[in-house]
Amino acid sequence: MCDGPATSVTVRSVPETRYLEIAAELEAELADTVVGTRVASEAELAARFGVSRSAARAALQHLQRRNRIRRVKGVGSFVARRIDYRIGSDAAPSWSRTVRDAGGEPSSVTLSCALAPVPASVAPHLGLEPGAPCHRLTRRSLVDGLPAAWGVEWVPRSVVPELGQALRVRNSLYDVLREAAGAEPVRRWVRAGADVVTDEVARHLDLDEVTLGWFIESCTVDAVTGRPLLVSERWIRADAMRVLFESGPTG
Repeated sequence: MCDGPATSVTVRSVPETRYLEIAAELEAELADTVVGTRVASEAELAARFGVSRSAARAALQHLQRRNRIRRVKGVGSFVARRIDYRIGSDAAPSWSRTVRDAGGEPSSVTLSCALAPVPASVAPHLGLEPGAPCHRLTRRSLVDGLPAAWGVEWVPRSVVPELGQALRVRNSLYDVLREAAGAEPVRRWVRAGADVVTDEVARHLDLDEVTLGWFIESCTVDAVTGRPLLVSERWIRADAMRVLFESGPTG
């Protein structure tokens, strides 16, 4: 037996497509907003539009799928743009130059640089024996202040003996190879494909879920002598960059 009057709760019915209307309104508002600007949170959007958190989340996810925003795990959502990462016969193997040419603002953070045994899968491309000491460099690269790429690069010790010190002076591996090694870096080969990122990669790229990303492997040599300079294994956020392969004249 229940005592007292019954309590009624009124729940406003929200059309299933309401999140699309919210997303469209937000997209229009963000069209002229500076890249990197923080976007309202799920809670803020839910309060503003009078919808549930799930509807607000769906609107943000829709904008993310359209590459209008970037969601950074544990931080929030930001206005974004997807730029082109060109790989071609006339494109320098330089992150900063490629991003800058596409209209973005590049930066990189060196996470580690130490001698390590070179893997058997990498050694032949560098003219080394498997297990030989080799610089192992891990870096995270950003576009417009947001995480865009992470990977490992192997550089023979003979190319730049004090690589860590050189990168503290000049935080561009391409420039270090030109200035410290006196080389003219060009790609000997490159291989790329889309694959599901690992948990480790998702963590380094601040992805809020395990999703598809670009995995790019390449070998860079000196254009004049053919001397191997580095092997790169890099992951790129698919929502940050569109990888373009170009062959032959494009003008």
